[in-house]
Amino acid sequence: MILKNKKNIYMIGIGGISMSAIAEFLIKKNFSVSGSDNSYSETVKKLEKKNIKINIGHKSKNILSNIDLIIYSAAIKKDNPEIIRAKELNIKICDRADILGEIIDEYKNSIAISGCHGKTTLTAMISEILIYAKKDPTIFLGGQLLSNKINFILGKSDYIVVEACEFHDSFLKFKSSISIINNFDIDHIDYFKTRENLIKSFNKFAEQTKNKVIINAECCDLFKNINKKNKIVFDFNKNVRKIDFDDNQLATFDFICEKCEIKNIKLKIPGKYNVLNAIAAISTCLELNVDPLEIKYSLENFCGTARRFEFKGNFNSAKIFDDYAHHPSEIRETLNTVLKMNHNDIYCVFQPHTYSRTKILFNEFAKELTNKNIKTIILKIYAAREKNIFDIKEEDLVKKINNLGGNAIFIKEFNDVEKYLIKNIKQNDLIITMGAGLAYQIGENLLKNKIKLKNIKKNIF
Repeated sequence: MILKNKKNIYMIGIGGISMSAIAEFLIKKNFSVSGSDNSYSETVKKLEKKNIKINIGHKSKNILSNIDLIIYSAAIKKDNPEIIRAKELNIKICDRADILGEIIDEYKNSIAISGCHGKTTLTAMISEILIYAKKDPTIFLGGQLLSNKINFILGKSDYIVVEACEFHDSFLKFKSSISIINNFDIDHIDYFKTRENLIKSFNKFAEQTKNKVIINAECCDLFKNINKKNKIVFDFNKNVRKIDFDDNQLATFDFICEKCEIKNIKLKIPGKYNVLNAIAAISTCLELNVDPLEIKYSLENFCGTARRFEFKGNFNSAKIFDDYAHHPSEIRETLNTVLKMNHNDIYCVFQPHTYSRTKILFNEFAKELTNKNIKTIILKIYAAREKNIFDIKEEDLVKKINNLGGNAIFIKEFNDVEKYLIKNIKQNDLIITMGAGLAYQIGENLLKNKIKLKNIKKNIF
């Protein structure tokens, strides 16, 4: 037991969405928590209000001899000065997934949601259903619920719901009673190296599940070794009937399976992929014996999570949305949904995430961003944990998109993107900011300053 006999815990990268949730859990379990992060963010500010001391910047002097345990996030490298100092002081070190795995083991009914896309939305859906059904779950979410802007809830029951991320094989630290494989795609090849290695990891995740594995029919063939008795398959083609999308791509549909039929479900979040998320949530919650009417009510009132096709507001009568899409498949689904919505011109502001992903999936990114009906703005690559050792430039992606028949430009500075949009957008246009980095700030800046910017629009060009 990692946490046994520990009191003073220091968290490196405490401002991360998952790390901050663990910090809140530990505080509520009466541990003394402190930590560090690279930047001062809203999450850091929120933690400070809970009397957690946080250092901005990673420095060896931050690590004191009275610390019992160091927890670090997957983004932290071995040459981090705080990691090095902790080793010098012989302080026990473990990663985020080790702690979350230990927390999961404390709960009888543990639900772990995996998949290369949609984990946050599906985790949130299941969580809100269980809350409404009075199951009082503990929740670790890799994003914020739009309904209350939180990513962690400490429940009083034996239910826990967590995201299970495949990056660095983190989800192999989890031995849940129910596991969900929402989908499968090629990602994190900088770590996994091959598609086969990624498949093996998902198989291990499924094999160590205690009770049921709930899996998308679209990727079922990749996981043939899962015991049939332990496998529940959700299938868009079999579970969904009478589906209809309105002008905002919000779906109404019937769900049918061997256990029950739920008619006329009306979602508040758009796209076919969210119907898939919904039927995965339904399949999971039926297995947990939640009443179908409670499931329907909760889904119909679910308004999504932050940065997952989130409607941010209107600017000069143009709608602004934001989405976390940072993989070609996610971009495809998001833009397909956008194209079916009511609009004039579409502006896609995309920030590639990491040099390695941009290089490895270069052709796929270019393909999905190529559409003559979308005006694409490529931002500076968000480096995250990397340095550009991959010989990749933003201009390369722009050139490829345009050679394929697309309509792309590279704008380096965010304020120049904002000026470009102010100059060009008109009534009923649609702006979608995309990426796992900071692209969302562009939409927020436009909305924050719209009165001021309206007044100066005529003078800046």
